Amino acid sequence: MMDHSSNNSVTEFQQLWGSWNTLLDRVHDDPRVSQLMNTRIGQYLSSHPVLALAVMLFGAMAALPVGLFLTFALVTITVSAVGFVFFEAVLLFVGGVSLLCVLSGIAFFSVVVSFIFNVFYIAVSTILKSYYPHLTKRGKVQEMQSETSKPQKEE
Repeated sequence: MMDHSSNNSVTEFQQLWGSWNTLLDRVHDDPRVSQLMNTRIGQYLSSHPVLALAVMLFGAMAALPVGLFLTFALVTITVSAVGFVFFEAVLLFVGGVSLLCVLSGIAFFSVVVSFIFNVFYIAVSTILKSYYPHLTKRGKVQEMQSETSKPQKEE
């Protein structure tokens, strides 16, 4: 029984080894891999399989952290840009509201000052008309009428 199971294990190992070699032959036949293997680095890694395995493991294991970092950087840049746009919009809104308040205050101040000056003008002109009627145009017209209506003395 032992002999049969160990014989079966050897056969499975040989099949696995054959499929592994077939896979490696396909990878070596790929034009990109053969182009890399023809360079100095490829020849060096081919002659140092432990280093090649370490480089391959490092590349495979570094892909996830590098990908996560690049995703983080992209999300950060996007959020910063969107946040900047929203921040600018808020600043423009606050500036617009402030400008509206200042302009409303200036308009109110202008109306109040105009009202005060009109009240003073009316008050002063009324006082002047009552105390000095001859200074107004109406007073001059009345004065002229009174002069023309007076009987003239005959000599």
